Amino acid sequence: MMHTPTSLIRRHWLARSAALALGAAGGWASAQPVAAAATPTLDKLRERGRLVVGLYNELPPFHVKGQGIEVELAQALAKALGLQASLLPFNADENMNDDLRNMVWRGHYLGHGPADVLLHVPVDAPLMASNPKVKIFAPYYRERVVIARDVAKVPTMPDLSVFKGQKMAVPGQSLAGWLLIGAEGGAYREQLLTKWADGTEAARALQRGEVVAAAGHASELESVLAGDARFAIEPLPLPRMRDGWAVGCAVKAEATDLAQALQAAMNQLASDGSLASMFGRAKLSWRQP
Repeated sequence: MMHTPTSLIRRHWLARSAALALGAAGGWASAQPVAAAATPTLDKLRERGRLVVGLYNELPPFHVKGQGIEVELAQALAKALGLQASLLPFNADENMNDDLRNMVWRGHYLGHGPADVLLHVPVDAPLMASNPKVKIFAPYYRERVVIARDVAKVPTMPDLSVFKGQKMAVPGQSLAGWLLIGAEGGAYREQLLTKWADGTEAARALQRGEVVAAAGHASELESVLAGDARFAIEPLPLPRMRDGWAVGCAVKAEATDLAQALQAAMNQLASDGSLASMFGRAKLSWRQP
């Protein structure tokens, strides 16, 4: 069965969140429930004085334990609206539809959420069509699957055959993992080390010399390896994955003025170089959607 990028991305997030206890957002003073029935209009948010922003837990380099690109982005968006950012971190559910329900339009049955805006949502037409209660907009980064290699051991990469017989690190429950496990009829399955929780761990295995290559999201591998001349990072040489996918924001479908204000704020952050600077601090090349 052919899986869409969105479904495979969600498998990756689910695998990483499964080991975390439910309610990991506890202890954050800002992570207070917001009434599910209330549409977050700008007037209501300004009365409250804060913008509640949903962030995925354990999503390096975007958010890990209160640090990361999307923490900065949440603060910048809130500031542009004249508000304080109030972070609502949460663990990914089984699929993206669940996350949109729990964190955007209804709230979780455990009592947290919804947020006023959720970050890191795939800007994907089928996802939009299947979720009429939310508005997905303001793409701010283009993600893709890449592979990093030790150039001393593998000088060039015309195709995957250069890795035959050599160890490669890849998170098993990830888009990169599923692609490599199935590549060329499973030709590389036996040489894949898949124990890594995410692409940053796979990249560190490459740094330590345990493997000749590591695959994962560009954001993960670049945040560890960018700037190190020992390694080359290139798109995974599978045609349907070269362009990657965009991630953006989601709000309730009725929150029109909030969506417009956030879109304007995101446009300004892109045009004045702020987005590029946020990504640059994490060693990432900002890829405009």
